[in-house]
Amino acid sequence: MTRPGLPKLIATDLDGTLVRSDETVSAYTHRVLDRVRSAGIPVVGATGRGPRLTELTRNDIRAADFLVMAGGGRVVDQSDPEGPLVLRDERLPGEVLARILTDLEAAIGPLTVMVEASDEHDAPLWGDYHPSWPYPDRFEARSRTECLSCDVIKAFARTADHHVDELLAAARAIVPPEVATLTQAGLGFIEICPPRTDKASGLSVIAERLGVDPADVLVFGDQPNDLPMFGWAGWARVAVANAHPEVRAAADEVTLRNDDDGVAVYLDRLLSR
Repeated sequence: MTRPGLPKLIATDLDGTLVRSDETVSAYTHRVLDRVRSAGIPVVGATGRGPRLTELTRNDIRAADFLVMAGGGRVVDQSDPEGPLVLRDERLPGEVLARILTDLEAAIGPLTVMVEASDEHDAPLWGDYHPSWPYPDRFEARSRTECLSCDVIKAFARTADHHVDELLAAARAIVPPEVATLTQAGLGFIEICPPRTDKASGLSVIAERLGVDPADVLVFGDQPNDLPMFGWAGWARVAVANAHPEVRAAADEVTLRNDDDGVAVYLDRLLSR
């Protein structure tokens, strides 16, 4: 149940939650988030996007004091007057990812694999292109050997024979959580991240820095990669109406769709009550 008063920290997912289907964020949403900050509540953008998309992310959530990116692997304090400060930067060693993929393919069959290895602005993903991937302009075909030659921020994998939720369940039965964190963000690919890396662990870094108890944190989300922060935050867990069924089931409340500015409508009412 939602607590009385106001939360001490607010975190929202971006794609599918704050960002609309046309990849824009409304002026209304930006105004409401500015009101949140004016009320003294820090705002966090919590996204699966990697650090190569930092500029895009900052534009989509201009009011953010902090960013949790790469599903928790990169945490940035944007409130420092001397400039953005990286508080966390986790990577998955290439040799570990190689063993994971070998184990998965032995049990599941051939995988289409892409890796996110660079944090340079607009850097492409590397690997096997698949036509279902929605961002072909940020992709570079590379061999599996090249993809596994360095530490990666995360990897993406899919197979033609499994729905992404089925693939995720099968992969979690094969890959122990101490080896890698597995999730999915609604893109049709499972995501393979460093162990103990998720949005909750990323938010924990920020909460500890600010001295905020998880019980005082409000979160918004739409996909399974938001579930860890739904389990961590205690003030309220709010799903948008277009959320994955598992996220809706885990939510305390459901707001309007992302295309109807559901996050902003919820926050507007919260600030006005």
